Amino acid sequence: MSKDLKFAKPALILLLAAIAIAASLKLGLVLANRVPFNSDQAIVGLMARHILNGERPIFFYGQAYMGSLDAWLVAAGFRIFGEAAWVINLVQGLLYGGTIFTTAWIGWKIFEDARIGLVAAWLLAMPTVNVTLYTTISGYGEALLLGNLMLLTALKIGRQLRSFRLPARYLWLLLGFIFGLGFWLLGLTIVYAVPVCIYLILTLYRYYRTGIDHQHLWRKYAISLAAVFSGAIMGSFPWWVYAFEHGFGQLISELSGGASTGLPLPAQIGQHLLNLVVLGSTVIFGFRPPWTLVWLGLPLAPFVIAFWVAVLVWTAKAFRLKDDRKPEKFILLGIMLTLAIAFVISPFGGDPSGRYFLPFAVPLALFAGDLIIGMKIRYGNLALGLVALIVVHNLWGTVEGIQSFPKGITTRFDVVTQINQRTIHDLISFLEQQGEARGYTNYWVSYPLAFLSKEELIFIPRLPYHSDFSYTTRDDRYIPYDPLVASSPRVAYLTTNFPDLDTYLRDRFMALDVHWEEAQIGDFHVFYNLSSRVEPGEIGLGFDNPPVIH
Repeated sequence: MSKDLKFAKPALILLLAAIAIAASLKLGLVLANRVPFNSDQAIVGLMARHILNGERPIFFYGQAYMGSLDAWLVAAGFRIFGEAAWVINLVQGLLYGGTIFTTAWIGWKIFEDARIGLVAAWLLAMPTVNVTLYTTISGYGEALLLGNLMLLTALKIGRQLRSFRLPARYLWLLLGFIFGLGFWLLGLTIVYAVPVCIYLILTLYRYYRTGIDHQHLWRKYAISLAAVFSGAIMGSFPWWVYAFEHGFGQLISELSGGASTGLPLPAQIGQHLLNLVVLGSTVIFGFRPPWTLVWLGLPLAPFVIAFWVAVLVWTAKAFRLKDDRKPEKFILLGIMLTLAIAFVISPFGGDPSGRYFLPFAVPLALFAGDLIIGMKIRYGNLALGLVALIVVHNLWGTVEGIQSFPKGITTRFDVVTQINQRTIHDLISFLEQQGEARGYTNYWVSYPLAFLSKEELIFIPRLPYHSDFSYTTRDDRYIPYDPLVASSPRVAYLTTNFPDLDTYLRDRFMALDVHWEEAQIGDFHVFYNLSSRVEPGEIGLGFDNPPVIH
């Protein structure tokens, strides 16, 4: 351990520098307006505003599988800095800084070498465009940080057990609390919980076989288990409140991917495996952005591929060697295996967008750090050039991804939803001038418009945004807006990048002998000043089944 202490002070400085670099990248993207303010972020902002006004949401509006912790954190940010979209990004940036810091700590504890955690921190400071995207927008930063905290708590417990000491009850209580909080927050944290539980069960069994204090061991085990259970109940308390108020059926369905659609599960597995191996791997290692099939950093790609192959080979060899820290290293491998299996066999495997691959980032960074430090022992500081290779490739990919997509980095595949939000303030001014405060639009316009207009402009999501005109009523996330639109004597329609829908609206308005005006504001197309009110249901829109297009 003295070797770690020798590196403690310079490592801390370099670690803080890595966090500062990560913060600078995110700040640059936000200031350059390259992170569009999408509807998911806007809903978090609206929830935070409503929390400050007395609401107490348990889940993300309109769904029952993502806890509202993010909104509560943003509400605290709003209280300090005021209600602004950038505060949502600030909260995510702080959470990601915590993820980088705890990753370095995990590397120190598992590999017993502070340098490995430090290298991993630098790899995460300039990550792939997928990690940059989903740790800048709202929704996933808490899950990554909670996963790391879960690992650190389990490692603390495991270290004491391997020293033949039964850990203090507060550690078991804390671990259970993190389990429960993660369960309420986002089901994705299960990929951390499964390997952690397996690790602790096997470590407890090893402790049991020592025969130390065997007479009272089962009683102590029961107390520890009760502490974990109690902590889990406390951490997931909001989930249970919702369950007793609304029933367990919807919660279980949402958690298991019931909202996902597609072929029966047996027929999906092949497609999910393809999504993981082809689409997933290219996103995980930064060879393409999650929103399109375009290669990034192509000149460096062969060297990066060789590097990650070397990491996998090095890690496989390491697991074959005798190593007292092997059980702890298996936790990292277990996270990746659990995630891969869950992705393939669950309905979530139908979504290769990149968000479900985020937990790969920390284990891969740590295994890469192990390789680089191992090579440094043999080849000296030249091995640190591998850090530069990955960092430069990731930065190259991020810059190239932004340049190839002028609207900024995005979570969306469909061109209809890839909206240039830079003109949304012009849209707000136009609607206010025309007196159009109520109406209908798609999900990706509705909630940013509501948040940025301070809920003066309410356009509920009743219009499709898929080329086949498919629509789901789940898009209508905040029901209190519905009566505001229903009671309005006039409504307008807003579409984005969807000429077929524009033509459909014109045809239906003409069929109803309704007169209107149109305006194009950036990516936003406005149908306004309708001579009479028209509801989407009158023209075949706003239902789960798409209209028949002639």
